[in-house]
Amino acid sequence: MGFTFGFRRRFVQIMTTCLTNWELTNLLSGKIYKGPGKNLCAPGLNCYSCPSATLSCPIGALQTVGGTSGFGISFYVSGFLLLLGVVMGRFVCGFLCPFGFFQELLHKLPLPKKKLFPPLIYGKYIILMFFVLLVPLWGGAYDNKGIPAFCEYICPAGTLEGAVPLLLTHPEFRQAAGMLFAWKFLLLIGVVIGCMTTYRFFCKALCPLGAIYGLMNPISLYRLRLAEQRCTACGICRGSCPMDINPARQTSSAECIMCGKCIEACPHNALYLGRENKERCC
Repeated sequence: MGFTFGFRRRFVQIMTTCLTNWELTNLLSGKIYKGPGKNLCAPGLNCYSCPSATLSCPIGALQTVGGTSGFGISFYVSGFLLLLGVVMGRFVCGFLCPFGFFQELLHKLPLPKKKLFPPLIYGKYIILMFFVLLVPLWGGAYDNKGIPAFCEYICPAGTLEGAVPLLLTHPEFRQAAGMLFAWKFLLLIGVVIGCMTTYRFFCKALCPLGAIYGLMNPISLYRLRLAEQRCTACGICRGSCPMDINPARQTSSAECIMCGKCIEACPHNALYLGRENKERCC
């Protein structure tokens, strides 16, 4: 018997999380890995300051490099994100993001579940424009120092993966922790509670990296496809979608993370992930 799509996806999520956080012993010492791997970006959200992280966070790199170079942007970071987006879109969110995997585990806790208030999905685009792009560039224009506003004031992944482990292993850091850490810790608690009750709350409402990849979902080479001659508009795929879209009518939706739940649920084999939109005969 072959492995299900969901099992294969979970395996990829676990492997990606392990490969991007290979320096596990650093969690005990509080050291931050600064080897050659940090010159490269992870595809998903994974904090640079996490002691176990072996790659840099693309959002952190985008802010830092963009801000310190005035109004310029890093060709490497932007090119990396564009390449992944054009090839895979939000497949990265569904398969390759450690913080997305963490959110899914939180959602498995036996608590009442609810859907996200639809207008909140635009929050991630506001955060992308203001905290990731405009504020860092504004800082670079005035004193050539980028302001990593998203990392500094919002990112719950950074708080969980970076700040908390470092505070636990460095007493001197605990003495210096102030109102900013208190704010970010409260925000982390809010995101954790949101993820327990709403599937991938942070991805849906707040993640700027998901916003970038989502904007490229309609043009990505590998994305959700529909074999229209097989679709009977039964609505089963819509009921199975954890991202609250109608897969049969929104195959290019910016909210689709290509988790494959609609593919498994479809009784007519009408939905699939692929590179070409062609009618399937089998």
